[in-house]
Amino acid sequence: MNSGKAYYYSVQNLLYFSLLSKNLKIKIYRTMILPVVLYGCKTWSLTLREESRQRVFENRVLRGIFGPRMDEVTGEWRNLQNEELNDLYSTSNIVRVIKSRRIKWTGHVACMEGEKYIWFC
Repeated sequence: MNSGKAYYYSVQNLLYFSLLSKNLKIKIYRTMILPVVLYGCKTWSLTLREESRQRVFENRVLRGIFGPRMDEVTGEWRNLQNEELNDLYSTSNIVRVIKSRRIKWTGHVACMEGEKYIWFC
């Protein structure tokens, strides 16, 4: 997680650069930041605290990508709420990705027989 945060801060200027499209910023997030954050997630013991930290990190990145919005009622700029971020970023959130990768890894481990790997798994 710490190396993912460090990498995020190194490319943060790209995510806040207004001339880049939101789709390009999302591609940068998915291809450059997310793999660093999720490295080795198949073997993590994911506690509620860790889930919360992962969600906070992802929401921070997504707020940087989508930027603030003008409130229609007050006319002031405000940060997006978590529900709005989930609507804008339609793919699975980071916790679901981690859990699905852990389930896949569990399947691979279950198919192992001693030192041999069963070919039909």
